[in-house]
Amino acid sequence: MSLTEKTCVPCQGGIPAMPRAEAERLLSEVPGWTLTHLATRLERDFTFPDFAAALAFVDSVGALAEEEGHHPDVCFGWGKAHVVWYTHKIGGLHENDFIMAAKVNALTG
Repeated sequence: MSLTEKTCVPCQGGIPAMPRAEAERLLSEVPGWTLTHLATRLERDFTFPDFAAALAFVDSVGALAEEEGHHPDVCFGWGKAHVVWYTHKIGGLHENDFIMAAKVNALTG
């Protein structure tokens, strides 16, 4: 099953973050994303022709996050957006983060 076909499973904490090797394996399924912070974050920059397009994208990411119950850190401005996924309760990555990165990729075409 592809990542975009999966749904986020609530994470209550108390489990270890995803090991680096597993994160590196899943990274190939989310083109454009980068592992950062010693492989505990998944980040990507997006560019747009103007502020309105960046805002529309951020609104779409927000709606998706609410639907899935898993929320990113997002920073945006004129023609750009920066999205960061990680699971706050475990201080690192979980499969949910990769599911959401794949779904965000699907928003961009």
